[in-house]
Amino acid sequence: MDKALDFNGMTVIVTGGGKGVGRGITECFLKAGANVVICGRTEPESLPEYNGRTALFVSCDVRDYEQIENCVDRAVQRFGRLDVLVNNAGGAPYAEAATASPRFSESIIRLNLIAPLNFSQVANRVMQQQEAGGCIINIASVSSIRPSPGTAAYGAAKAGLVNLGASLAIEWAPKVRINALAVGLTKTEQAHLHYGDEDGIAAVGATIPLERMAVPEDVGNACLFLASPLASYVSGTNFAVHGGGEKPAFLGVANANS
Repeated sequence: MDKALDFNGMTVIVTGGGKGVGRGITECFLKAGANVVICGRTEPESLPEYNGRTALFVSCDVRDYEQIENCVDRAVQRFGRLDVLVNNAGGAPYAEAATASPRFSESIIRLNLIAPLNFSQVANRVMQQQEAGGCIINIASVSSIRPSPGTAAYGAAKAGLVNLGASLAIEWAPKVRINALAVGLTKTEQAHLHYGDEDGIAAVGATIPLERMAVPEDVGNACLFLASPLASYVSGTNFAVHGGGEKPAFLGVANANS
């Protein structure tokens, strides 16, 4: 393994790290040698592991500040330090903005924007006291940079998360680097809920320039890079992991060059 991607002796927290994209991120850090703490409201049926090394699970609702503090305390007590925080927990069901209740919208923003802010604040307290500082990675979305119909509050929260990271990268420098990942369409165990059956998933993948959806490992590898010395001068950015984005719709209907 490249020494720059060797995380032996380092401690990483991945919120929502037991399934989907979060699990892929967790597995990448485990393979790189890190001690990984994952948190969520319920423990996954199987914990991520690699070569006999298993992620430590801490029960934590990321919307609750005291539970966040407990999670960070548990990580530091167990491993003595905190080097990387990946704010991955989030998401939103489809809901039309015209009829979504205020309570629903507030809950989506609390999960996708306020929770990462609070978790980052608690992690920063630890990282600022460490000689090597630390790194925070916010898992945003392409919804932060394009319209998000059906998930308007989610898209707005993710856009806010990108701006939040850029601001904190200035406030908390030079000890703590902060970046966001604008993650594109990703194939997880729940992809069928968003894109349909395998034919639907393949059809959606065909709209992406790289002709496939991302897999969780793609996001995990990007996190490894941003958390490593290879990205030591990268902070305050929104790093796109979207396979080239989405092809402009007009290309499919224009006949000027046909």
